Amino acid sequence: MNLNKYLDISPEVKAALDAGKPVVALESTIISHGMPYPQNVETALNVEKIIRENGATPATIAIIGGRLKAGLSRDEIEHLGKKGYEVTKASRRDLPVIVARGMDGATTVATTMIIAEMAGIRVFATGGIGGVHRGAEVTMDISADLEELAQTGVMVICAGAKSILDLGLTLEYLETKGVPVIGYGTDELPAFYTRKSGFGVDYRIDTPEELAAAFQAKLDMGLRGGMLVTNPIPEEYSMDPDVINKAIDEAIEESKRLGIHGKQTTPFLLAKVKDITGGDSLASNIRLVYNNAQLAAKTAAALAK
Repeated sequence: MNLNKYLDISPEVKAALDAGKPVVALESTIISHGMPYPQNVETALNVEKIIRENGATPATIAIIGGRLKAGLSRDEIEHLGKKGYEVTKASRRDLPVIVARGMDGATTVATTMIIAEMAGIRVFATGGIGGVHRGAEVTMDISADLEELAQTGVMVICAGAKSILDLGLTLEYLETKGVPVIGYGTDELPAFYTRKSGFGVDYRIDTPEELAAAFQAKLDMGLRGGMLVTNPIPEEYSMDPDVINKAIDEAIEESKRLGIHGKQTTPFLLAKVKDITGGDSLASNIRLVYNNAQLAAKTAAALAK
């Protein structure tokens, strides 16, 4: 256990970790930047509930008043939900200044991984990861999530990468960095809102026990970095690929026109896609997060055994 002087582990999470019980990390960007209030708070609390129902302890991760938090209280989740975009979206590069200034930060996939590893949490459930953006050969816009997966020993369970990204280049980048990309019950990389992308994964695994065994082997061998588990959105909530891809293309065109770039890109595109699809994309987003939370809890329980 790394008792980092900037880290606060909630009593519930600390008790579970000390007893060797399963714990699942959750990010907080989805609360502040992912959806409107009060839907964001409701979703965050439901995700925690699903993790508890599946035998694990949830540890929602954020930075509150400059303190790295592993495990948030209901009031802290409410605080992030109400402040929304006022909360800084915090990736690895933002941590030193946010902590030194005593600010609040909503953790991305990268920072959630960092704080989870610091606290001794090995499994993390999220919606989708960042990746290589379309046109990255010109803009060099590549998410820090990919670098973090290359160096931080946490298993990330997601619904694939959002198809606002260049999925082929994202997979190439992960291969270069030595990150195994696993399809849970699928041979194809899921594309967040839809179950199919046309791109293959490295390995297909069909049970939480086998996921846990593969990750344990990685830890035992001392191999640096994480493991990416892509869990397709449940069939009944999957969106029509043509509808979602058309919406994404429209959103990307508009973002180019408005000159949006950097960390503003993803929130802008997701909000735009939600508007174009009449809110269907947000409903799908919530369902896939619930689905990932369930798989993460089962995998964390298998790992704890």
